[in-house]
Amino acid sequence: MLMPPETFATARLTARKPRREDATTVFTAYASDPEATRYLTWKPYTEIAPLAEYLQARAEDWSKAGGLYAWMLCLKGTDVPVGSIGVTLEGNRALFGYVLGRAHWGRGYMTEALRALLDWTDAQPEIYRAWAFCDVDNPASARVMEKAGMVREGILRRWHIAPNLGPEPRDCIVCARVR
Repeated sequence: MLMPPETFATARLTARKPRREDATTVFTAYASDPEATRYLTWKPYTEIAPLAEYLQARAEDWSKAGGLYAWMLCLKGTDVPVGSIGVTLEGNRALFGYVLGRAHWGRGYMTEALRALLDWTDAQPEIYRAWAFCDVDNPASARVMEKAGMVREGILRRWHIAPNLGPEPRDCIVCARVR
């Protein structure tokens, strides 16, 4: 089974596995923020305990052969999460998802993190498609994907539900890097 690196670093970030004790910081940085979670598939957390459980489960994913891996993103020189990026490995594909605290938007951090992981997927002979999607009303996320080296492929109609925006499936922009 293909395993991504447990940690990685970019010019301005370090990435590591999640820890249960990250819950309070993650709650404050982005997980409780309705704006940061607006287009995601989950509602903002209103309590820290369920978030701690979630982070514990993501930490445990690393010891399973399930193909789901998440990293906490920290500014270099700190161990304080400001965002998260994850990958789901399935066959010859790698699907990425990410979230960043509002205080760190517009600085290129997520592009840096995604680019590092795309470089990793490029080095894996079994991965032919690295891809991600975002809500059509979230052009900033589409720019992250494109600046990281993905190509916009089109629109997935009625693809995902963003519970913060309503119960109906929404259209998404899909971007990918293929070889």
